[in-house]
Amino acid sequence: MSWGNRKADRVTFATGHTVLMMAIDGTWQRSCILLDISKTGARLHVKDSIEGLNLKEFFLLLSSTGLAFRRCELVRINGDEIGVKFVEDKDPGKKKKGRALARSDT
Repeated sequence: MSWGNRKADRVTFATGHTVLMMAIDGTWQRSCILLDISKTGARLHVKDSIEGLNLKEFFLLLSSTGLAFRRCELVRINGDEIGVKFVEDKDPGKKKKGRALARSDT
């Protein structure tokens, strides 16, 4: 399976970067290596088995403190590598409207 058809430019890490995959509800987590990343997705090398995990949506924790993270959705599996796309807000305008209203009231 080709990893070449990408919509956004990728940054590739020569030695990889250790990150953590975690279930949305926090019930599981897996250590993995971030191989490359873009604005829209990433490619990961998973160290342990992903069998039985719900990978429809999960968090990718990019920092050890958990302050940098992305919500992900599985796109493809190729052996011990997976491709994910980053899930965006379903209604990004909703938050912006709320903030604009809050600012106009003050």
